[in-house]
Amino acid sequence: MIQSMTGFGKHVVQLPSKKITVELKSLNSKNLDINARLPQAYREKELELRKAISESLVRGKVDLNLNVEITGEETTAEINEGVVKKYMGQLRSIAPGDDVKLLEMALRMPDALKTDKNDIDEEEFRAIKQALKQALEKITLFRTQEGKELEKDFNLRIQNIFALLEEIKKIDPERIKALRERLEKAVSDLKVEVDENRFEQELIYYLEKYDITEEKVRLANHLAYFQETMNSKESNGKKLGFISQEMGREINTIGSKANYAPMQQLVVQMKDELEKIKEQMLNVL
Repeated sequence: MIQSMTGFGKHVVQLPSKKITVELKSLNSKNLDINARLPQAYREKELELRKAISESLVRGKVDLNLNVEITGEETTAEINEGVVKKYMGQLRSIAPGDDVKLLEMALRMPDALKTDKNDIDEEEFRAIKQALKQALEKITLFRTQEGKELEKDFNLRIQNIFALLEEIKKIDPERIKALRERLEKAVSDLKVEVDENRFEQELIYYLEKYDITEEKVRLANHLAYFQETMNSKESNGKKLGFISQEMGREINTIGSKANYAPMQQLVVQMKDELEKIKEQMLNVL
C-alpha cells in the first residue's frame, strides 16, 4: 500500500465561548517540513503540536493552521484608558479637533489596547489536540485515497514495461541474426581471405558484447520487486525511487547494446513509461 504526500484535513470544535478550527495541508517534500500558523497565545504549545504531526505524517511539506474564534462575550483585550487619554491630549495640543476623531486616531497608536496573557485552559487545549487528531485522521485518509490512484497508475506502467520486455525477448534472436549477417557481409565486401575458425571466434566475441540476457533478467526482477514493494504494508516512496533508478539503468543498457532499430524503438517506449513513473514518484510518501 502506498500513500501520497498530497493531502488535506480539517476539523472544527465548538466550545461554549470559542470556535476552534484546525486545518492541515500537505505537499511533497524529501523530508518533513512543518509550517505552523498559530495565535500568539498558543505559541508555547507549538512543539507539542509539531510532535503529534511528525508522529503521524512522517514526510511532506505540512501547513498547520490553528484558528481560534471567540463566539461569546469573552475577550482578553481591553482599552488602555490612561494611554489613550494621553494620546488624545498630545494630539489636541498639536491640532485641536473633534474628540471622536481624536479617539479614533489614538486607538490606532501603539499600546492603545492591552492584552492579559493568561495560561491556556487545559480543557481548551485538550479540545485543540482532539481537533488536531481528527484533522490528522482526515489528511491520512486523503493521502491513502490519493495513494490508491497512484498505485493504479504505477501498476499500469509496470505492466506496459513488462509487455515491452516480452517484445524485446521475441525479437532478440532476429537482432542477433541481423548483427551476424551484417558483420559477415562487411567482411565479404573486403574481398580478402580470412581464417574461418579465427573469424568465427572473433564473431562470437563481438556478438557477446551485444548480449542482453543479464539485462533482461535484472529488469524483470526489478519490475517484480517494484510491485512487491508497492504491496507492502507501509508506504516507502524512497525505496520505490531507488528501484526505479535501477530499472532505468537496465533499460539504458539494453538501448546502448541493441544496435537494432526495432529494439531501440521498444526501449524508447520503456523510457517513456518509466519517466511517467518517476514523475508520480515525487508524490509518494
